[in-house]
Amino acid sequence: MTTQYIPQPLDTGKVELSADLLELTELLARNTHEVWAQQRLAEGWRYGAARNDIEKLHPCLVAYEDLPENEKEYDRNTAMETLKVIKSLGFKIEK
Repeated sequence: MTTQYIPQPLDTGKVELSADLLELTELLARNTHEVWAQQRLAEGWRYGAARNDIEKLHPCLVAYEDLPENEKEYDRNTAMETLKVIKSLGFKIEK
């Protein structure tokens, strides 16, 4: 079976996030990294200066604040898009 997968995420281009939700984005990004790292460690991965799938080494198995900015941005984008989808579906997020 050969089918070409074409991602079709919800359009969140017009969704604006308040300052509070932008702050929440950073907290969610940090937690996203923590969940990812916890899962990797449970699977036997450990820190390595370069990624090596055979030896299960990964350079991002560090605290969130020690991640390279591009890795933090990946987690931030995931968190931000999640919040935007929640809002675009009509849900409200309140502190």
